Amino acid sequence: MTDFDAIIIGAGHNGLVCAGYLAKAGKKVLVLESRAVPGGCAATHEFAPGFNVSSCAQWLYQLSPKVVSDLKLLQHGLVYAAEGLATIALDDTGDHLRLQGDSASGGGVSSEDQKAYALFRKKMRKYAKLMKTAYDTRPPKLVEHDLHDKMTFAKLGLGMKLLGKDDMSDLMRLILINIFDVMKETFQSPKLQAALALDAVIGTPMGPRSPNTVFTYLHRFMGEVLGFEGATQVKGGMGTLGVALSKAASDLGAVVRYDTSVVSIDKTHDRVTGVTLTSGEQLTAKLIVSSADPKTTFKSLLGYQHMETGLARRIEQIRFKSGTVKVHLALSGLPTFTGLDQSALGQRLIIAPSLNALESAFNPLKYDESSERPVMDISIPTIHDPSLAPDGQHVLSAIVQYAPLNPKGGWEALRAPFMTAVIAELTRYAPDIASLITAQELLTPADLADTFGMTGGNWHHGELTMDQVLMTRPATGISQYQTGIDGLYLCGAGSHPGGGLMGLAGKNSAQEIIRQGELA
Repeated sequence: MTDFDAIIIGAGHNGLVCAGYLAKAGKKVLVLESRAVPGGCAATHEFAPGFNVSSCAQWLYQLSPKVVSDLKLLQHGLVYAAEGLATIALDDTGDHLRLQGDSASGGGVSSEDQKAYALFRKKMRKYAKLMKTAYDTRPPKLVEHDLHDKMTFAKLGLGMKLLGKDDMSDLMRLILINIFDVMKETFQSPKLQAALALDAVIGTPMGPRSPNTVFTYLHRFMGEVLGFEGATQVKGGMGTLGVALSKAASDLGAVVRYDTSVVSIDKTHDRVTGVTLTSGEQLTAKLIVSSADPKTTFKSLLGYQHMETGLARRIEQIRFKSGTVKVHLALSGLPTFTGLDQSALGQRLIIAPSLNALESAFNPLKYDESSERPVMDISIPTIHDPSLAPDGQHVLSAIVQYAPLNPKGGWEALRAPFMTAVIAELTRYAPDIASLITAQELLTPADLADTFGMTGGNWHHGELTMDQVLMTRPATGISQYQTGIDGLYLCGAGSHPGGGLMGLAGKNSAQEIIRQGELA
């Protein structure tokens, strides 16, 4: 007799989504989380007295509306502080570019580029809609004759046909090149080119000239067909999403235990049968579902010695490189950005002057060095949610590119210089910002890896490259949430369809478990 139908390792957002769907299907589910709070990267923390910030992800732009509806997240406390935010590409002379919906204005963008921008977004929506067909279910295998997979292929084939001959052939061309070339052939404005290219590289270890960056752009653009037009800010910080997911899973009958670390996934003969905790406690279940990244799951928890050699080799070869840092600043007041009205400070602000500036920022990462002129995605969340800071004071949060996991000389030597470089870059656009800083925090890729258990500090639990997506994610032969090891499933961002606060990996995994009748 087992203790549970399913034990889920990790209360990140995908783990909690999976738990919610399994519990909703009447299964006895236990979620084990090593941290004291739910959500994983969907977390809020206090980095200075009275100053709270979203720890990793700071914008919501991909969360599946079906997950929100099925798990009743709005009834469980998920509240949006602001929706449909514009993206403002900052200019050090004050001639800022504003992108909102299909409109591009300011920044010296010509009428020709404005028209091209609307047409570009229309085309990208077509492609993202096609990708959504694959994202909404398990990825189909190419060589097996499963009816479910055949139906997925049929839908994808119909979607390709409906694109039309020109758009279909252009998708095949674009997906194999890089975002730098696509921007150069589509737009004349350097600011517009760079603003869009930033969305292809943010949170990745890639520059605009890197292969796969058109795919990563489309991956991020998926939010457009999921109902998000622009960034959304969660009230209370991103941890509110984690709490809402935890409450939803709990109300459906799942049990969530915090401060509880799994030391091993236990295998009896040829099947996974349970887990052992750091306390020594052993728990049994019909299935173990891991929302940890694939390397943590297979190497650290199960152990390569308990699996077939070829699978262990494929897991070891998954790339987990990171180039992303998170910076948090406590401010005594609102900074003044040159040429930007304070009413616009609550929008998504980005620093990406040109494609060459993006590529120059990326180049040092190839040699385990950090950018001297970093690019960044900036939020001042206290504009829309004053509760995050003491009265009259503010928080600035920035996702910063690029810095390595293990820099030459180590982070002890690099931490202060890199923060200096970040503040210097911010000062180019907001000259008074340094005088307003009362506290600061820099979360390096190593910090993010240690805090959130992300191998390599990679936000996506494995790089989003063409050989690590769809039916090859996380690796060939284990792409449909099943691992090839009886009783062990995956549900995290390292599985299909990848990273971002979508919840689709968790939903798809739960639905696949139910469809397979594993817990019947």
